[in-house]
Amino acid sequence: MRPAPTILHLDMDAFYASAEQAAKPSLRGKAVVVGGLGPRGVVATASYEARVLGVHSAMPTAQARRLAPNAAYLVPRFSLYRSVSEQVMELLGRLSPLVEPLSLDEAFVDLEAGGVADDTVSARRTGERLRTAIREVTGLSGSVGLAGSKMLAKIASEQAKPDGLVLIEPGTERELLAPMPVRTLPGVGPATGDHLRRAGMTTVHDLAEAGEAELVRLVGKAHGHGLYRMALGLDDRPVVAERDAKSVSVEDTFDVDLHDRVRVRAEVERLAVRCVERLRSADRSGRTVVLKVRRYDFSTLTRSETLRGPTDDPTVVREAAARLLEAVDTTGGVRLLGVGVTGLADYTQEDLFAQAADARELAARAEVPEKPVTEEDKPVEEEPESAEQLAARRWPAGHDVRHTVHGHGWVQGSGVGRVTVRFEEPGGPVGRVVTFRVDDPELSPADPLPLVRDPVDYSSWPASLPKSRSGPVSAAGGESRP
Repeated sequence: MRPAPTILHLDMDAFYASAEQAAKPSLRGKAVVVGGLGPRGVVATASYEARVLGVHSAMPTAQARRLAPNAAYLVPRFSLYRSVSEQVMELLGRLSPLVEPLSLDEAFVDLEAGGVADDTVSARRTGERLRTAIREVTGLSGSVGLAGSKMLAKIASEQAKPDGLVLIEPGTERELLAPMPVRTLPGVGPATGDHLRRAGMTTVHDLAEAGEAELVRLVGKAHGHGLYRMALGLDDRPVVAERDAKSVSVEDTFDVDLHDRVRVRAEVERLAVRCVERLRSADRSGRTVVLKVRRYDFSTLTRSETLRGPTDDPTVVREAAARLLEAVDTTGGVRLLGVGVTGLADYTQEDLFAQAADARELAARAEVPEKPVTEEDKPVEEEPESAEQLAARRWPAGHDVRHTVHGHGWVQGSGVGRVTVRFEEPGGPVGRVVTFRVDDPELSPADPLPLVRDPVDYSSWPASLPKSRSGPVSAAGGESRP
């Protein structure tokens, strides 16, 4: 624990959805849901307007549509999210050499290592100025937590949402944590939380009062020891700059066990795409795909498949993860799913050759059957995609287009041989809507436009930062929000 709140945690607010609202003037202040839109689609991010209606990440899109039928449902634009993330991470890198990214929209920063803060006043000032810089460079908002440890900084940023700043004064940790639910602590998921609840422990205060020996008895030595330290507000983990990782993985713990096999597969495919997103953001590829499944009885299974060569192709990783799932019995229910990639390498052209070799080998196997093929053995030919399905693939909802006459716009929807486009740009007025034939030669896919056309120059950050335009700071240590 540090004597000053010089560890900063930044978490961008509803990142994907906020980026879409900033890019599309007609969606400002409205419910926006980003994720898969097909029958097996899952919500990736929901705007705060959609969250009020009960929509949240990892929810099936079909359920989200029932809760928020009038929301805008958009397919993710990862190229835009990565470019905005790079802008944010560059700002953080100017504050300190010790920046620990956790995802595209989240990171820890050691302000003391960068020489920009050494006490409460300087830490708060830096956090306020960072929020101002992020808004002026990207047009988006981020919530900032400041504390003497990583655990508390993350808790503070969660309290600051949306679009705020909370600073936890060193020495007040136990008082702050005491009334919080046990699920607030890192590593306490639904299963552990329920186990502790049955033992009569629902708050962090209960954990601290129980003592280390009792927690070790309940959840095991390793977990019990760490849980007790966290209940006391103790966390000595340093901020670690991005290093040469041995693996990249993502996982989700579910509040309710998943029993539907279709839903489980959809979650695995979603995690595979997120995993590849992290791979690509690090300019890496991987050779071994790993699936992690924690079942209803707390048993954890891992399965892996090693490819002929490294890849960062989402289709390859998704299909490998789906194959691994086929070998796992999930009938009793699933508490946690994870997808990872190991055997990392710098992505090179040779990777493509290895993938091509895989495809040729599979094709060769298909051409040489092990026994004579009968009518019963012949695979049933899949029905060709309908015109509506082809249109949805070519014109994903929310993606950018350009028309030779009307200029830049985005797809509102497609079907029945038509595609509807709203022509507007970031920072501009709400645009007009026009419908075209899906094969209109004057309409073509386009790259996303920058969210801010002329961002403030922060090349000399942090020495010449403008004065913060953030709101007044409340007495409780958090920043008041309009």
